Order: sequence, then C-alpha cells, then structure tokens
Amino acid sequence: MAHGQKMSRRGFCLCCLSAPALAAGTWLTPRQAYAEALGIVEQIKSAAVTTPITIHRLRGDIAVLEGSGGNVAVLSGPDGKVLIDAGIAVSRPQVATALAALGPEPVTHLINTHWHFDHANGNEWLHELGPKILAHENTRKHLLTMQRVDDWSYDFQPLSADALPTDLFADERTLSLNNTTIALKYYGPAHTDSDISVYFKEPDVLHTGDTFWNGIYPFIDYSTGGSIDGSIRAADADLAMTTDKTIIIPGHGPPVSNRAELQAFRDMLVGARASVAALKSSGHSLDAIIAAKPTAAFDGKWGKFVIGSALFTKLVYEGV
Repeated sequence: MAHGQKMSRRGFCLCCLSAPALAAGTWLTPRQAYAEALGIVEQIKSAAVTTPITIHRLRGDIAVLEGSGGNVAVLSGPDGKVLIDAGIAVSRPQVATALAALGPEPVTHLINTHWHFDHANGNEWLHELGPKILAHENTRKHLLTMQRVDDWSYDFQPLSADALPTDLFADERTLSLNNTTIALKYYGPAHTDSDISVYFKEPDVLHTGDTFWNGIYPFIDYSTGGSIDGSIRAADADLAMTTDKTIIIPGHGPPVSNRAELQAFRDMLVGARASVAALKSSGHSLDAIIAAKPTAAFDGKWGKFVIGSALFTKLVYEGV
C-alpha cells in the first residue's frame, strides 16, 4: 500500500476535514465543507469499526497502536499497562486484541492528551477495565459537557460519568510506573486549551499528542482555545524536551518520529504564519489571502492529507 493510501486509511482522524471538501485547494465554508464530507464524524466512526490496528514496538516496553483515531502509546510492565490516549470506542475489538498481543498485564492507567473524540472516545469502554484516568483539568471540562466544533459543524456529546478523567492536574504531574518516570506537562493553549505532553524519561520517548502532526498540516481547534501561536510555542517546547536520540510519537501521521521531523513541522508553522500574517496586516481579506496561496512553499509536502492548503490558511488566518 502506498504511503498516501496508508495515511488516508489509518491516519484518518477527527481532527481533519475530508479531502473531497477541499478538492483542488478551494476554500469552502465550514458548513459547505461539512456537507461535502457527508458527515465527517460519522465517516470516522464507520471507518474505525473495521480499520485494523498496527503495533509498532519501541524501546523500554513502549509500543504504539496505529489505527484508532490518534496514535496510542502503551507502556507495559509489572504495574500494568499505561495507555496514552484511548482512540475511538468502536475500535474496541481491534484495540483489545492489540493490547492482548502486548502481554497479559491489565490496563491500570489511561492518560488523555486532550479532549478530542479521536483521543478520548475510547474512554467509554476502557474505563470498564478499571484504570485510573488522568488528564489536564480542561480535558475533563470539555468532556463533561457538549462541545461545539465550528469547523466540523458538529456538536460532541459529553462522555458518560464513568469515562471521565478523575485524576486531574493544572500544570505538571510525575508518575513512576513500570520502572519508568512519566512526566506530564501542560502546554497552555496550542492545538486546544487542554493539550499535554507525556515524556517517558528512561527510554527517552515523547508523546506529543496533537501538538505535532508528522508530515501533514494540523488542525487547530479555535472552538476550544487553540491557536497558531500556541501551536508554535508547543512545538518549541517539544523541541526543548528532545534530542536526536529521542523517539517522538506524534498525535497523527507516521507514529514513530524524531526531532528532525518535529523541527520541520515547527519551521512549517512559523513560515506559514509569517506569510499569512504579512498579507492580513496589509488588509487582504481571507478569500484574497487563500487565492494568493501563501503556503505554496509547504503544500507539496504538508498538504497531501485531509487538511489542504485552503483550510490550513484559514486556520492560520484566524490566529494572526
């Protein structure tokens, strides 16, 4: 299977609009894009029912599960399995099979990197296994009530009470599990206002959540506090936490990455912001800026997934 095909199948996620909605790089209003996509959230749920899970084994008893929404990390050991993100609930059979393939340890801890459906919806079944569910306090806030995401034209219903995170923090938290130090740190507003990083110290593995999209344009959720400037600050924070030896797990895109790919992502964000901001400060309208193709230097690499240049330009425009 070609790389692009694999990405469209396994990397398909809630934080994206469909490629048909952005055909030929043209801009559609959120409602038009949603109509064109024929109900993107339902498409994602439907695809997740049958999408297989691919296991990527890293070092330090850490693995990544690819195929249910965002990339899910699993640390296994005598203290049980520690999951970073939960994927989508309808993937339960495939995820359960993958977890069993990693070993007999029970799931004892679940950490949500942020509130989005493709990272936290799996809480609905994983909570039945009895894990402690940890997250930033804003993640619980968003999961507790209905959330309207305007760019998806969709209202997300709250999680059930048992599926909500109960172990919350505001800035930092450190865990010691499976002979591994796990550092959780809040980014501040970035992809959303609920994003955290998860760093496994001894094996030197970082899960960035959706503050890093590997090789593809990211979604920025302004509906729940995201920003382009915060996204750049988060990328800087990720770079500061890593070296060339660090294995980096992005929220989306190929799930085993490195600092060079993270640096390229950060440079793309900075370059796109500068180009869009220059046009906006000169008084150009959104339509005129999109027509000027300010991200043209990046589109060949970053715009080949479901967020095309027009939508990404609009997202940057909103924040400058």
